[in-house]
Amino acid sequence: MEMTKTVSGHKLNKKIVLGAFLTVILLFLTLIIYKVDVTEYAVVTQFGDPVVTVDQPGLRVKLPDPLQSVQRLDKRIQVYKTNSIELLTLDKKSVSIDYYGTWKIADPVLYLKTVKDKIGAEARLLDVFSSSLGVQMGKYSLDQLVNVDTKKLQLDTMLGSTVSYAKERAREYGIEVVDAQVRVLNFPEANKKSVYDRMKAEREQMAQKYRSEGSEEATKIRANADKEQKIILSEANKQAQQIKGEGDAKAIQIYGAAFQKDPKFYEFIRTLETYQKTIDKNTTLILPSTAEILKYLSGSTKN
Repeated sequence: MEMTKTVSGHKLNKKIVLGAFLTVILLFLTLIIYKVDVTEYAVVTQFGDPVVTVDQPGLRVKLPDPLQSVQRLDKRIQVYKTNSIELLTLDKKSVSIDYYGTWKIADPVLYLKTVKDKIGAEARLLDVFSSSLGVQMGKYSLDQLVNVDTKKLQLDTMLGSTVSYAKERAREYGIEVVDAQVRVLNFPEANKKSVYDRMKAEREQMAQKYRSEGSEEATKIRANADKEQKIILSEANKQAQQIKGEGDAKAIQIYGAAFQKDPKFYEFIRTLETYQKTIDKNTTLILPSTAEILKYLSGSTKN
């Protein structure tokens, strides 16, 4: 009975020792093995100095803490936003600009040595973007940055130059500037009223110019129309007189032929036509009975 207890106790002690040994091994492995994610850089530092940079995902081995430690940095593109800043254009117009920039870590070791973390990076980016925009805004007038005429608009060119300038400055911090875009371009509150008044005056002046040009053009159109009307009417009257003359000549020719063929019948027809034109139910004629015009109404005619 005592031997059985001794064997059982010995087995239990072996399990405890084995468990403790495995625990120590696991703790040791957690100190020397680390995992790198696909979205990050892993920088191994030795007593604070970077010694290894890993940018591929997977498991890696290092010396245990505190000899070596791992600092992880996000390798994805990040967005930097800031409050509005006031800048001057080439024509000395004060504008308020609200912008954002995108950036990523290009050199993890240099990044850690110069800015250390994201807060430090954004502090540097504030200076980089602000100075870059200030330099570039000073090269363009306001109407090149805000204009409905796309041929005059140079905002994209200005932003492209801003990104190029910011890339050069951010490179010394291990940062790559990817892009910069303007969200809002406005006037400072103190200047808005004077700017709007000036814009209103300019638009009224432009409207008056358009109205004057429109009136002048309308006058020209009316004058041309009147001229065309007179030409058309003159040509129409000319053609009408010509047609009328041709018709009268044809009528005279027909009358002459009819007269030569039967003068008495011709005289009779012409007299009837005269009756038709001069006498109706409301006409009263007071003529002597011997009047020539009444010879066909008197009931007798002379041969």
